[in-house]
Amino acid sequence: MDCIFCKIANGEIPSQKVYEDDKILAFKDLAPQAPVHILIIPKEHIKWAYDITEENSTVIAHIFAKIPEIAKSQGLKNGFRIINNCGDDACQSVHHIHFHLLGGEKMSESFA
Repeated sequence: MDCIFCKIANGEIPSQKVYEDDKILAFKDLAPQAPVHILIIPKEHIKWAYDITEENSTVIAHIFAKIPEIAKSQGLKNGFRIINNCGDDACQSVHHIHFHLLGGEKMSESFA
């Protein structure tokens, strides 16, 4: 499979890891959109939110259970934003489900 996030999860491509366990990896985005911009991915390849099933939903739940710990480790004490882009119309640039953890400044209400 030629998936950049799978290669990062497998250690084939280096990343600035901020959290890792047996199911997920969180690392700094190379083109941050906020002072803190972390990508959180499952190590298992799931293409997008359309492919979440009863069988693989536990890893998505695990991501959300770990988000507060990851946010706190990055100094996010006053809030943060979680974003998931699903599909080309939503500008999903890597077809491996991932969540953007953004913070470190007052965010605008606009999602554009």
